[in-house]
Amino acid sequence: MDLIASRETENHTRVQEFILLVFPGTWYFQMSLAELFSVIYVLTILGNVPIIALMGTHPRLHTPMYFFLCNLSFLEIWYTTACVPKAIGVMLETSQTISFTACKMQLIFSLATGSTECFLLAVMAYDRYLAICHPLHYSSLMNRTFSAQLVLLSWLCGFLAISVLAAIISRLSFCGPNIINHFLCDIDSWIALSCTDTHLVELVTFILSIIVVVVSCVITFVSYVYIISTILRIPSAQGRQKAFSTCSAHLTVVTIWYSSLTFLYVNSASGLDLVVAVLYSVVPPVMNPVIYSMRNKELKVALRKLTGWRLFTENKRSVFLM
Repeated sequence: MDLIASRETENHTRVQEFILLVFPGTWYFQMSLAELFSVIYVLTILGNVPIIALMGTHPRLHTPMYFFLCNLSFLEIWYTTACVPKAIGVMLETSQTISFTACKMQLIFSLATGSTECFLLAVMAYDRYLAICHPLHYSSLMNRTFSAQLVLLSWLCGFLAISVLAAIISRLSFCGPNIINHFLCDIDSWIALSCTDTHLVELVTFILSIIVVVVSCVITFVSYVYIISTILRIPSAQGRQKAFSTCSAHLTVVTIWYSSLTFLYVNSASGLDLVVAVLYSVVPPVMNPVIYSMRNKELKVALRKLTGWRLFTENKRSVFLM
């Protein structure tokens, strides 16, 4: 009887939902943030969906580089969708609560897609390494089969790595409080709110973070060491500029991604963690398609044909006019 009573008490006190708190401030400040997040989310969708559509409508873009970019855009859409719409609802004060299951799914999905993006960016760096350092053998080395295998490996590694963490955090219990001082469900909040021992979760989170970030960073860094050394050996300035242009977009995206990721971990214990989290989870998905479309001539031409926009260049600035 005592065992049954204790189980009933445990089920009664277990947290069934969480309350998300975004940024403190006035009602007008919250509405402004909601509008900003809404615009960024719409721009993310409008920027990434056309890139995916172009893969099926333009045969010239059926190359490994654009195949990787298509997967990156698909990943960005789902990564942003996992957290931004709910954050907007919290800012509008229409849906500040999130169920325990939904919070866990958001946490796992955001971690899995973030890990997958790390691996995918590393694969894209390796692709640029083959294109610049081994141009004569690029077509045979990076064929459609191999590129598809690399993309599949990126997705599998990203989701399988987080599946280990998901199995462990599913065993955590929450007895209260249930307030998350964030616009999304993150692993730090779960560790802080859990009423059970979290040493194993913290250890696994640390190990997986090291594996995912270090492995992807090493692949990216080594690839660009060889890329830069190869570019510097090109005799003509025009040749160096042309070679660098083929990887400049990816290098910019990688810099933004890992810079925001680094600041996220460095400032995790400071008052800037919410701001850095926005830079990490919201800014890259909306910036990546802009960076790639501005720095890639074939993609600009294809986007112009798809959208019916005309592209002009004035004072080295791209201006889109309907």
